[in-house]
Amino acid sequence: MKPNRTLNADADTAVARHMVTNRLLVSLSPSDRALLEPHLEAVTLYQGEILFDPGDEVTRTYFPGGSTMVSLIVLMHSGRGAEAATIGREGAVGGIVSSGHKPAFTRAEVQIPGPALRIETTRLEEAKVRSSTLRDLFSRYADALLAQIIQSVACNALHSLEARCCRWLLTTQDRVNSSEIPLTQEALAEMLGVQRTTITGVARALRARGLIRYARGQIIVMDRTRLQEASCECYAAVNQHFNRVLPEVRPQGIITATDL
Repeated sequence: MKPNRTLNADADTAVARHMVTNRLLVSLSPSDRALLEPHLEAVTLYQGEILFDPGDEVTRTYFPGGSTMVSLIVLMHSGRGAEAATIGREGAVGGIVSSGHKPAFTRAEVQIPGPALRIETTRLEEAKVRSSTLRDLFSRYADALLAQIIQSVACNALHSLEARCCRWLLTTQDRVNSSEIPLTQEALAEMLGVQRTTITGVARALRARGLIRYARGQIIVMDRTRLQEASCECYAAVNQHFNRVLPEVRPQGIITATDL
């Protein structure tokens, strides 16, 4: 049977289209991109989809594109969980630096649906063996991701819920590249590890000050500058470290409420 060249061409086009929406992949040199591109597959990730759970073997690495965002969630025996980090178009999920046996420690859950590229982790490892610059890039990205997790630990212990909420909204806005964040207050409460009624009070206070507004199923950032002022230092600290460690991974502009 002859291969379906139309289907293959469509798949190649989809990969090329999604590749430009992931900041990590866009930063690659043509030679490094060529090591990965034949093995990348364009997929759609759905809200609530679990990419892996604690103890699962991580066999695929995902590169979110567009406004897609994945949360790394630490689960407790009680069934409750709290978000340790978020990953969007600036990074990758799963099997970034390790080789061989790769059991997951956290749950990776899709919070905001959208496009992504995925690759078998073994293929990614093979590419890193062939390219020292590719290996170095993913090692530096892992350092930036670890910094986000470490900063979250300090933030949760030392800062007010309102400051933490502002930080989370800013970080998520960076991920989705829009003032409209398609998440409910219930989901926000879950990510921050607090009760729904608690986050409702914080959201109401932020709305009263004109920083945000919300409608069913979404939170809208109205004044990003003042939201940054209300946030703790952690948002800036994580961004500054990311930019120092990965200067070639270009930032992308934020759409403000006045642009809507």
